Amino acid sequence: MMEIRVKICGLTILDDARFAAQCGADMLGFVFYEASPRYVSPERVQEIVADLKTEFDTLPKFVGIFVNATQAQVEETLARCDLDLAQLHGDEPPEFIVQFEGRAFKACNPRSLREAEWLAAQYLAGDAPFLLLDAYHPTLRGGTGHTADWSMAAQVARNCLLLLAGGLNPENVAGAIDQVQPWGVDVSSGVEAAKGKKDHVKVKAFIEAVRSKE
Repeated sequence: MMEIRVKICGLTILDDARFAAQCGADMLGFVFYEASPRYVSPERVQEIVADLKTEFDTLPKFVGIFVNATQAQVEETLARCDLDLAQLHGDEPPEFIVQFEGRAFKACNPRSLREAEWLAAQYLAGDAPFLLLDAYHPTLRGGTGHTADWSMAAQVARNCLLLLAGGLNPENVAGAIDQVQPWGVDVSSGVEAAKGKKDHVKVKAFIEAVRSKE
């Protein structure tokens, strides 16, 4: 039986993070990119993580999302907020990943299979635990709601641990899993009531749809 990891991203408040954890999410993502409508301050995330760590015996992984932050900024935020992983969603080069010794992974928005395979080879050559593949957008860094190219993602997923993002929702995630066979799936806008606020019915339905494929 294939275990599929679920990442609920773009969380901004404790109630949403707690509900996602209760539903069995494997990873919770917090966006530290101030230009994002889902930005949340390190102070708020520090409080959310601390609260959840007192409430749950089995915890999800806590992930910080960064865009072109410095190594010092990423390390400081990881330590301050007690996070497990850094998701790098900017123009960070492969050697930047290596500095985090397995605690950072790259989010990519490839335009072609050739580019996707090159990015996977480059970024997984270091200690990155997996690769996130998102839908291509010329300006936005993620959370667009645009659907990724599943046929391209399926090719990449054959050769690496792939976290599939881009336009997933409770209605299409089962089909995405069937086609791509990813290591995990990542959702943000697909389970929102508004930007930065989750719809709990959708969160629960999304996770149930994923678990039905295991």
